[in-house]
Order: sequence, then C-alpha cells, then structure tokens
Amino acid sequence: MTRHVVQRGLWFEEFETDVVYKHRPGRTITEADNVLFTTLTMNTQALHLDAAFSEALPPFNQRLVNSMFTLSTLVGLSVAQLTQGTIVANLGFSDIAFPKPLFHGDTMYAETVITDLRESKSRPGEGIVTFAHTALNQHGDIVATATRKTLVRKKPTGATEAGSA
Repeated sequence: MTRHVVQRGLWFEEFETDVVYKHRPGRTITEADNVLFTTLTMNTQALHLDAAFSEALPPFNQRLVNSMFTLSTLVGLSVAQLTQGTIVANLGFSDIAFPKPLFHGDTMYAETVITDLRESKSRPGEGIVTFAHTALNQHGDIVATATRKTLVRKKPTGATEAGSA
C-alpha cells in the first residue's frame, strides 16, 4: 500500500509558543497586484493609483502598495505552513501597524510567532491560537505587523503525524 501525505497546517496541539515560523517563499509585489487589489476593493486613494500625483508627494515620491493588500499578503504567506485545512475561523485582528511602506517591486517575507494557545471552553475539539505576524521587505525592514486570533481544530482521532490520509 502506498502512503499519501497531504499538505496541511498545524493541528492545535502542534503549535509551539516562542518559535519563529519563517514563511517561504516570499512574494514580490507588482504594480498589477497593487492596482488590481486597490480597484477591486473600491479604494480610490491616489497614493495607490495615480503615478503623477504620487511622484509629486514627498517623502516617497512614488505610489505606495495598498496597506490592506500588505496585510492580506502577510496573512496569506502564513497559511500553507500554519493553518491550511486546520483553521475553523479568524476571530479577530489587533495591533496592526505599517512602520514602512511597500513599493512596486519589493519582495515581502513573513514570520509568525505564536504568543498564546488555549483550548476553547465552548467548542470541544478546537483551540484558540494567537499569532504575531511580521512582514519584512527584501532589505529586512519591517513593513507590517499584526496580531491575529484564530480558532484551530485539534488533531482528529486517528490522524497521523505526517497528515497521511
């Protein structure tokens, strides 16, 4: 019989606090990414869409990547390693900050530290995981941080360590 391994995130019991989970590969942000996301979300901010307007404004003198795209990509980069197929729901975001902007052509890398784990009192078989996400550009500058609470499934009875099915 052939063993099958399915890529998945971590079960609640597999998360460890005070470990830095580095999510790779990174994601190079293009002009098309920024313009598409900005227009899809009806954000008409000229700093994202109007090159002539943005070039005339110090201190950056260029268009900025939409911060909501930055936040979405930061979380998205963590999914395959941490929550693919194991998350039940996002419970909330807090402490979101964008200390430096992202520009077209920058590459974003993400890291996550688990800051809190607790079993759900109301939902047996699930637990609450608190993530401290950090996005860095290709120079190592922090471009975004966010705290996210999620509801994650516990390992089902009979599930194997490698995610075999």
